[in-house]
Amino acid sequence: MDSSIKDKMQPTLPSGPEWPEQDRAEQLARGAALKWASGIFYRPEQLARLGQYRSREVQRTCFLEARLKSVVQSYLEGVQTGVWQLSQALGAVQGVHEALSQAHGLIQGLAQASKSLEALREQVTQHKQLQALSQLLPRLQAVPASVTHTKMLIDAQQLLEAYVSLRELEQLQEEAWVSLGGLELPVFQGLGLLAEAMGHAVEEAAGAAGQLARTDPALLVAAIRVAEMEARRTPPQRRGPRDWQRRCLQALQAGLEQVHFGTTVLPKPGALAEWLKALQVALPAELATAEALVAPCCPPYYNVIRLWSHTLHNGLRRSLQQLLKGPELGATDAFTLLHWALHVYPGKEMMGSLELGPEADVSQLEPLLTSENIEKLEATFVVKVQASVAQWLQKALDGEVGEWSREQEPNTDPSGFYHSPMPAIVLQILAENIHLAGMVSESLQHRVHGMALSELGTFLKSFSDALIQFSQDHLSGEALAAHYVSYLLAALNHQSELSASLSILHFDGVAPGVLAPVEAGLDELQRRICRLVLEALQVELQPLFTALPSRQWLSSSELLDRVCEQTSNFCRDFRRIRNPEVQVLLAEAERTVVVQYLHALMQGRLVCRSADERAQAAQCLQHDAAQFKELFLSLGLEETAHCTPVLLAVRELLNLCDPTLLGLEVAGLQQQFPDVSEDHVSALLDLRGDVSREQRQAALSSLETGPSSSPRTGRRALFSLVPAPTPALSTCLSGLCT
Repeated sequence: MDSSIKDKMQPTLPSGPEWPEQDRAEQLARGAALKWASGIFYRPEQLARLGQYRSREVQRTCFLEARLKSVVQSYLEGVQTGVWQLSQALGAVQGVHEALSQAHGLIQGLAQASKSLEALREQVTQHKQLQALSQLLPRLQAVPASVTHTKMLIDAQQLLEAYVSLRELEQLQEEAWVSLGGLELPVFQGLGLLAEAMGHAVEEAAGAAGQLARTDPALLVAAIRVAEMEARRTPPQRRGPRDWQRRCLQALQAGLEQVHFGTTVLPKPGALAEWLKALQVALPAELATAEALVAPCCPPYYNVIRLWSHTLHNGLRRSLQQLLKGPELGATDAFTLLHWALHVYPGKEMMGSLELGPEADVSQLEPLLTSENIEKLEATFVVKVQASVAQWLQKALDGEVGEWSREQEPNTDPSGFYHSPMPAIVLQILAENIHLAGMVSESLQHRVHGMALSELGTFLKSFSDALIQFSQDHLSGEALAAHYVSYLLAALNHQSELSASLSILHFDGVAPGVLAPVEAGLDELQRRICRLVLEALQVELQPLFTALPSRQWLSSSELLDRVCEQTSNFCRDFRRIRNPEVQVLLAEAERTVVVQYLHALMQGRLVCRSADERAQAAQCLQHDAAQFKELFLSLGLEETAHCTPVLLAVRELLNLCDPTLLGLEVAGLQQQFPDVSEDHVSALLDLRGDVSREQRQAALSSLETGPSSSPRTGRRALFSLVPAPTPALSTCLSGLCT
């Protein structure tokens, strides 16, 4: 074979961009050859072995060419085998295609043949239905009569017989439906209504369980047995379960609620107490009936006693919630509902009865009233009671005020003290409401207690304002009261009775100091009444003190006798006041007389002209002090605190013979009466009539620099109550210029 032919047989490999891997391999081979050649020819001693290297490379090249030829030959043989196998497979596929074409033709032929058999199949089905219908025809002809008979049984409340008949009709309907291949017959069209009538009859009987248990327990038992049998029955596939058992239980509950808590029997305002009282009798009787009569008619798992107790409780709870959503209850209804729900209902007469036993499971019942309901009812009760209490207290005050203008003296008790039922009425009204609230809950009692104290404080203020108005009207002459002072004294007795009986408003659990505001109000009322009485005394004595001191006073005790007589007549009715108020009032009357007496002394109406007159004035002061003391002791004052000490102290100031020692006497006066002022001392020094300017200044300076001292324990202000006379302006005309 020449080289040209050999070249034609060798495959031509693509070059250029079609085989980039070939170019890369060639470059790598050339690089490797150059690297090897450079390593071989780098040293001259290697050139001697060049022939060996050439021959070895020629052998290697031949070996590689032989292997390449072998691989190519094997590849060509494999390709030839594969081409042969593909030709065999193509023949097999063509055979299968021809077989499938033949099968498709056969199938089309069978479909056309089956269409010709449809009419025959329908005739066969109709034949089977006619055959089944012919067998069921005698029974089907009796269906209308059976339906009518079953309806009559239901109407006659023969529920067991009616249910058996209904079951037979439904079984016949199911057989006909299966036998006729799902064909519904018109003869069974009224069967659904009949079943519904049966369900309603069961519900009606269950809804009247309480009454039937007494009058016709057989009907109740029949209704429950029907519901139970229907619950155990497997319903047909084309109809779901009727669930008469659930409807029966619901009817039991609904009927029970309707009897006792129907919307039409909710009480109207004012009739709540009667309604609750009726429930207090009806609910235990209903539970007793359930235990004795209804429970034996029902399966044990009905838990009739628990069902009855929970149903009654929930119905009552809903009725009360509906009642509370209506018009706001009055105070009586709010109290009645709170007391009944919190005490009577859970008590031993109702749900707390031991006769119920654990079957009732009353421990799981929710409270009749929620915390919000209780809060609202308590607030309503307090507001309503507050309005009522305020009205009653105002009525009591108006009645008392109305008596002040009477022409007769105030009423007295058997002991001779001024007395009025008003304090007892006031405290009784408040105490009764507090006690009444305590019958409901402690929280309500605290609320009513706070309200009562608030209303009592308001009442005391109104009482005080009424006394002030009474005094103003009398003193101004607009409405003269025949027994003005007597009714003021009676009011002081009323204040005393209120203070003495205030403890009845206290109860266990009240924080200490709660009554302090009311006690403070009573003390203020006492001070105001005393002030009004003393103002009246001052008005009567003021004309008499205008003549004191005077020359007549120095020579005769007639003026003071008239003062004592007038004071004794004024204080005559003080004996009708109870202790300790009478002592307080007598002490204040003594203070008032002394203050008026001191005020008269300091008016400058008398100035002693000699030592004899000063001694005479001092003697009058000693006599007057003794007479005042005797007067108030005779009136019942246990201890005089003002008359003797102050008048004797002024006597010593007048009786001092050496004016240079006045500073010591003034210091002693200040020691006894720290509230004495410079103007008071100056006015008393004017009474002496022999004090020079230097002596006056020395005495007053001793008053300023004297040791400060606190008043004796229990001693109240005296000189500070005496209006100090305004000192005369010093002018040269008065002879005081230096």
